Amino acid sequence: MLRILLIPLVLFLAGCTTTGGADEEADPTLIESTSETPAEEAATVAAEDPKPQEESKQQEGEVPIAVAESAQPEGDMAEVVVQGSIRTRHEVIHNLVTEAQELLQDVELEYVLTGKGKRQALRGRPVAFALWSEGKQQWTIAQVELPRPPIKWKPGRKPLKFRMLTPGIEARHVKGTGAERLMFAFSADGEPLKVYGRKFPVFDNKLVKRKQWSAVVQTAKPIVYLPFTEDTFDPGFVRSGKEFLLTTARQAIAELRLAKVPSAAFRGELLADVIPPQVITTLAVIEQTDDKDYIQKGALAFDEVLSQYGLKREEAYRYSLSDANALGPMQFTNGKRNGTYAYVVKRCRRASLDPVFESGATNLLNAMKAAACLLDFNLASMRADIRRAYRANPEVLGIFPVAAYNGGSRNVTKLYRVLARMNVKPDGLSRPGVQLTGASVTCPCVWKAEGTDARPVRIPRYNNENRWYIEKYQSIVSLFESDAPRSAFVPPSALTN
Repeated sequence: MLRILLIPLVLFLAGCTTTGGADEEADPTLIESTSETPAEEAATVAAEDPKPQEESKQQEGEVPIAVAESAQPEGDMAEVVVQGSIRTRHEVIHNLVTEAQELLQDVELEYVLTGKGKRQALRGRPVAFALWSEGKQQWTIAQVELPRPPIKWKPGRKPLKFRMLTPGIEARHVKGTGAERLMFAFSADGEPLKVYGRKFPVFDNKLVKRKQWSAVVQTAKPIVYLPFTEDTFDPGFVRSGKEFLLTTARQAIAELRLAKVPSAAFRGELLADVIPPQVITTLAVIEQTDDKDYIQKGALAFDEVLSQYGLKREEAYRYSLSDANALGPMQFTNGKRNGTYAYVVKRCRRASLDPVFESGATNLLNAMKAAACLLDFNLASMRADIRRAYRANPEVLGIFPVAAYNGGSRNVTKLYRVLARMNVKPDGLSRPGVQLTGASVTCPCVWKAEGTDARPVRIPRYNNENRWYIEKYQSIVSLFESDAPRSAFVPPSALTN
């Protein structure tokens, strides 16, 4: 008898980061009322580095303990018994992840406190991994200890320091520092071990700042959650991840329609008729995709994110927290409880969004509704010619509200100006095509309609992160349109970067 999970695995974790520039926030941003003069813009463009920034989602923030405490109850998984069938690979992975979860629930993390009194300190953060040996067909639980928070580490620099607490196991840090992406590679007696589970403690950040380490340990919330690993990647999860995101986005639009939420950008129309679900869906993917990963891997970088949604469903990227405190799958921020998320909740009252940032930003359905509201608000502040072109072709002209979602209206103004200098008007934009041999154009690009054809036009420098954000959007949006073929992707392997 074979057991296959029907609903999302209850996987617990914490923390992700946004892509792009070191100096600019890569999260949903409030509409800005000010704009730069042409001279200021020219100075900004001239000073910008033409190469993609080296910031990475592996640099993660400390997820609020309130987010970990709001996780689904441990062990609350619905299963179904299937008889007379051969398990597919993704079904086997489901079963192994389920077993790993069960093993990790009873694992006690090894906290080490040193010193006494005011000199008492937590030596580090213990993390447990459930490892599977294909050769021996057995499980091993291994623990490593990270430096005590906050961890200071950047990809490409010195290796992350850690202690191996389990004898006989060799470990190598692969990526990440926080609950969402921290991952190690393990082996024993020369055999690589597959990772199917991980237990990560989330700490009370207030107690950490006060260095009350004994209280930090006592109040720690361990969560069982599996970051992305090649061991769990499967095309079956990619397909189901795409379907899950589209279904959730359509539900978000349906709820906004039922609530009769008006559009701020187009008077007399409903928000549900202005923001297509596929535009919202792309944000749930590109917000979790590194620029560097996309440039190197192309569509595979998107597939890795979709595989996470297919495996973990509602729990995917729930604990994603950037070092700029952007939280959840849609990467909302809410600095001092009065930021972007609070603004959207206040302005989009009919949407009945969750007023609590930690629960609202980490609930995919709620966050998608909030994202739709924010896209509409940003559209309302744009030029009339952009809005007219958008209304006629929302998927293609989605580059403008998406650019605002990533970096605010200043980046929309800059994008519009640089395109104008290249003689590209909003209503002249087209879907991506195929670059002709011998006519390679350095990207990130937009595509200009020329009769029945389209040609790429490189986006001049104005904000490197925002340009690649637009490139990612154009490369993936067609995937969510009416069973679009895989060929709809324009892989960056064909681009010069």
